[in-house]
Amino acid sequence: MVIGAVDVLALVLLLQAKHLVADFYLQNQFMLSGRNRYFHAGRATHVLIHLAGTALSFALLGIGGAFVAMILLAEFIVHYHIDWAKSAVGEHYGFKPDMPEYWHALGLDQALHQITYLGMAAAWYLLS
Repeated sequence: MVIGAVDVLALVLLLQAKHLVADFYLQNQFMLSGRNRYFHAGRATHVLIHLAGTALSFALLGIGGAFVAMILLAEFIVHYHIDWAKSAVGEHYGFKPDMPEYWHALGLDQALHQITYLGMAAAWYLLS
């Protein structure tokens, strides 16, 4: 399969859409409470939802196999740690939604996730 710019953009769009749904519509109290702890079943569940969306995004473009398995493993590790770091820092400094620092942390968190998706798309382009 020859991959072009439209294919890469389609993948990034699908990953952004799944991120919106997983981060802002599918999180519940179990996933959100106590997230400043490193080992957190709710965070792991949240990340697994992201992985399902990522797998679906790749599948919709006909991409599968060992490459996607490696991407999913990498995403689990990266996503889990981005979310943990944001929560741990926010808890340590007492960030609340009425503080600019809260929004700085949220913005950085979201930017790092988007950079991850660009990396996934670049890996697909470069390795295919």
